[in-house]
Amino acid sequence: MPTFKLTLAYDGTGFVGWQRQASGTSIQGLLEDAFRELDGRDVPVTGAGRTDAGVHALGQVAGVTIARVMDAASLVSAINARLPDAVRLLDAVEVAETFHARFHARAKTYRYRIWNDALLSPFERLYAWHVPAPVLDVDTMTAAAALIEGRHDFAAFQAAGTETRSSERIVFSSSVHGPSGDEHGRRGRSAGLQACRGALIAYEVSGSGFLRHMVRNIIGTLVEVGRGRRPVEWVSEVLASKDRGRAGPTAPAEGLFLVRVEYD
Repeated sequence: MPTFKLTLAYDGTGFVGWQRQASGTSIQGLLEDAFRELDGRDVPVTGAGRTDAGVHALGQVAGVTIARVMDAASLVSAINARLPDAVRLLDAVEVAETFHARFHARAKTYRYRIWNDALLSPFERLYAWHVPAPVLDVDTMTAAAALIEGRHDFAAFQAAGTETRSSERIVFSSSVHGPSGDEHGRRGRSAGLQACRGALIAYEVSGSGFLRHMVRNIIGTLVEVGRGRRPVEWVSEVLASKDRGRAGPTAPAEGLFLVRVEYD
């Protein structure tokens, strides 16, 4: 029976997340339903990770083994014909039957988008966190983001009440990208349609793995720094505390994208 590595993109709006649940529509559930119809039997689909409700993916990876013999291109076409437009199978590659989408992943990259201006573009409302004021200091956020890099115990950034065997993870890169301070300030003081064009800030982080809500809690903490409420060094203090109560708020789900999953 052939095993395939699947690469998927989806708009997480309106879904309960990746994982199949007792109620609500999940990405995993949609895929398993599509493969059941194609293969004539129950087919489990294993994802590289669980994205929460409202979180999007540009490059989620999953693994599946089917009984039906077919080539990758035909598989992509057949599954997409059975999925809603908000979910697309981008690619399928036949791999060894030992492939495991989660356990064999070497790195994952997430991107978080912030719309930092007086007005939120209606085309961004489902894909960014609207932080209208004050104008965020991108330079201090960049400095604070760098403190996340390396091997750390990220207990302070995991969802409250989460139980994990270990909260230690390695962050390979952590960076903030946005307009320069002068440009950002001019945009923040703009009005009308001009404000609607401005100030998109993106945070991108790559690591060996991520705890539940870890990226959203990191970005909530970085925004506190960008607002001037906390100094850059506070991020290191939060990390060392291992206390979720010391970190910033959890950023909304709609700004978060799983960008890619990497394998050896």
